[in-house]
Amino acid sequence: MSNDKISSVLLENRVFPPPAEFAARARVNAARMAELRAAAEKDSVGFWADLARRELDWHTPFTVALDDSAAPNYRWFTDGRINVSYNCIDRHLAKRADKVAIRFEGEPGDVATLTYRQLHEETCRLANALKSLGIGKGDRVVIYLPMTPQAVIAMLACARIGAVHSVVFGGFSAQSVKDRVEDAGARLIITADGGHRGGAVVELKKAADEALAGGCPTVEKMIVYKRAGQPVDWKDGRDLWWHELTAKAAPQCEPEWVEAEHPLYLLYTSGSTGKPKGIQHSSAGYLLGAHQTTQWIFDLREDDVFWCTADVGWVTGHTYVCYGPLSNGTTIVMYEGGPMVPDAGRFWKICQDHKVSLFYTAPTAIRALMKMGEEIPARYDLSRLRVLGSVGEPINPEAWIWYYRVIGKEKLPIVDTWWQTETGAAMMSPLPGATTLKPGSCTQPIPGIFADIVDESGTPVTDPDHGGYLVITKPWPSMLRTIWGDNDRYIKTYWAHFNNRYYVAGDSAHRDADGCYWIMGRMDDVLKVAGHRLGTMEIESALVAHPRVAEAAVVGKPHDIKGEAIVAFVILRGHRPVGAEAEALVKELREFVSHTMGPIAKPDDIRFADNLPKTRSGKIMRRLLRSIARGEAITQDVSTLENPGIVAQLAGKA
Repeated sequence: MSNDKISSVLLENRVFPPPAEFAARARVNAARMAELRAAAEKDSVGFWADLARRELDWHTPFTVALDDSAAPNYRWFTDGRINVSYNCIDRHLAKRADKVAIRFEGEPGDVATLTYRQLHEETCRLANALKSLGIGKGDRVVIYLPMTPQAVIAMLACARIGAVHSVVFGGFSAQSVKDRVEDAGARLIITADGGHRGGAVVELKKAADEALAGGCPTVEKMIVYKRAGQPVDWKDGRDLWWHELTAKAAPQCEPEWVEAEHPLYLLYTSGSTGKPKGIQHSSAGYLLGAHQTTQWIFDLREDDVFWCTADVGWVTGHTYVCYGPLSNGTTIVMYEGGPMVPDAGRFWKICQDHKVSLFYTAPTAIRALMKMGEEIPARYDLSRLRVLGSVGEPINPEAWIWYYRVIGKEKLPIVDTWWQTETGAAMMSPLPGATTLKPGSCTQPIPGIFADIVDESGTPVTDPDHGGYLVITKPWPSMLRTIWGDNDRYIKTYWAHFNNRYYVAGDSAHRDADGCYWIMGRMDDVLKVAGHRLGTMEIESALVAHPRVAEAAVVGKPHDIKGEAIVAFVILRGHRPVGAEAEALVKELREFVSHTMGPIAKPDDIRFADNLPKTRSGKIMRRLLRSIARGEAITQDVSTLENPGIVAQLAGKA
């Protein structure tokens, strides 16, 4: 076998065509998708330019669609001027002023709504307050808030005046805040006294205070939203209450019309090594990707209620909580807390109570809820749901089937989306009225996106039994523009591997005989076992197909003979076995994987635990698992874990 090809050993043959009734009413059916693909194939730049003119409101129309003179620093719609806040609020006021823009539910159970008129007023008040503090175009503002409407208002207020926001996830530590504030050179922090999560109060201002105590000389002011109502330390002259500032501000604020390429936001993402990368996104190109993919992928309709469960601290929250739905005039749901508070029915109760029709969540959440059984979602009326979505990592086929059968009642399409912080918007996904679904596959690139799978030399991999590097072969509007303050790192990280020919996603994938893509894991997670290169996601999927297994994460550790040994961390349905029972189940699971995928994929080491180490966003910390598997000292920051105590259990010390 060639050393630079990745073996695909996952066998999944189930297919689910679009329901005829859904396809008949869909915004994009099979015929329309074929038209869109043909137009993009003929002229990809013109395709996106036509959409930008039709779907976005411009102050100054653009005449230059794509400037590739400094490739791979691509620039779109360069001579146009636009305002993202205007596109998300103002343009809806003539017809949708009284339509609910945000339906909010706090973890304690409090509920609030904001119409588009009210969202406009609150955004303008905060924008004027920011201006009164001297914040203007190009200034960086760090937003460190709970998952409340104020997070979206803060983002839109920054966009309104041309300030560049950098949202920091509310579960991050003081050190993480400090690193991001200092790298961005932020002049202002917007935070809260606290937020509710997991039945406790997350002390956000306390963490922000600690961050500033350790440095951050560029920060001049801190705006504090009163959410939890608990006492906080106060620094006169620096700290200001949100409600006092905005009460004095006017409810009208003219938007700042910025260049299309003006940075809308920075969002920091951890690299495999080194400091976090400040991913820089533009205004117009990013907004177009967010807006258009929301329409197509979720078959958006005027009466939809869209709930993306992601926090706005992640790119999913930027694109599919804030900018994509609001630019389309949609009603969104925001929920502050955790999915298990007070019990595992919280998500389904929110869907019922707020009449959610479009539900978009992470595979980790689906697997956690799946572990709790079918009787819990059965208690709730989910009849308003019409599209289900998956985001964040590849969804294993058995979790997909549970989602389809239990939540979708075998009627609702599932849009399994692949994308990244860097891509700005979904790149691959079924279109629910047009695409035949395959459990575990993100199917194909959306119209206008051009992908391929290549080997180490950059040659396309055509054999469906083998995978390689997932690459994007043509520029697209919502792509990242650079890494803030480090363009050399941008080129080295995403382009240099193939001499600037392709955007390198960092994921491995294979493409089946029907042209559907299957993500196999991160390239740095690929295991090299006895001369074979195996994707971790496929082994995890095989484990989760066993009826006792709820969730699994697979990593490698050095092996003297095979190169790498396969280590699986497994979460079971029901109790965690010990002693002879555990030994018997380990043997059973090893044979199960061997039968499903072949002996080469059989795990060498299986460890049972009550949970996996996940951030509060649901992301599995795989680098931490690698350290545990190898018996290394834990040097990673574990402050963002939902349950830090799980580390000792995984390491066999508890």
